[in-house]
Amino acid sequence: MLRAPKYMNGFTLIEAVMVIVITGILAALATSFVAPLKGYFDTVARADLSDVADTALRRMARDVRLALPNSVRVSGSYLELLQTTTGGRYRANPAGGTASCGAAGDQLSFSVADTCFEVIGTLPTPPGAPVAGEELVVYNTSNTNLIGAYAGDNVAAIAANSTTGKILFNSHTFLSGSPAYRFQIISGPVTFACVGTTLWRYSGYARQAVQPTDIAGAPLSAATSIARLATGVNCAASSFAYNPGSTQRSGLVVMSLTVSNSTDSVTLLHQVHVQNLP
Repeated sequence: MLRAPKYMNGFTLIEAVMVIVITGILAALATSFVAPLKGYFDTVARADLSDVADTALRRMARDVRLALPNSVRVSGSYLELLQTTTGGRYRANPAGGTASCGAAGDQLSFSVADTCFEVIGTLPTPPGAPVAGEELVVYNTSNTNLIGAYAGDNVAAIAANSTTGKILFNSHTFLSGSPAYRFQIISGPVTFACVGTTLWRYSGYARQAVQPTDIAGAPLSAATSIARLATGVNCAASSFAYNPGSTQRSGLVVMSLTVSNSTDSVTLLHQVHVQNLP
């Protein structure tokens, strides 16, 4: 006759009930934390998306505020401007007698080709005096492909030996003077392009009368400086708009940027006033 072992594997009914109760308690506790944890991670993800869009828009706004008067132009998902580095007022009338080029009293002539003029006051420091490679612009009133700085009718290349007291430039006949005797120095065009899911910034390329709208073609393909401002952008849902205003004294650039991930998206709107008084 077989005798039952003293100790047998298994558990009692009380033990099973206790395990079920404890498991239920732990499951309830875990479930209570799921929603807050999900909400936390969703908030972090949306904050990251907002930060990407906000940083890109602020970078664009900084350049837009430095735009040459009446140089902002928009075509679809492309925004272009001519970026200024400094500016001031030129002498419009000689200070007695005929001054030599660049000397005190030298005025900017609009009747014949000129190469220099005296600056009224001093240029802001920094940057101070313009350098070779930059360009002088006087009275830019349009951003069309027929007239204005893009067409080159009021632009002259800066000479290498410009100083804070005078501006020297390649021989050029400017069409008309500024009512406020203003001039601007530009470093060249800048393009913001939203293509696919990426927002780009292009600079260091040749300006042209017609706005470039192809990053794979000239002149953007020859740009010396290309920066990726944001990724994960829904360019189809993003937009740029420009209202030049009716008085040529101020304009408004409206930039809408939508950034998304696999589960969510964020859209930020940024408006920037631009000074269009040439």
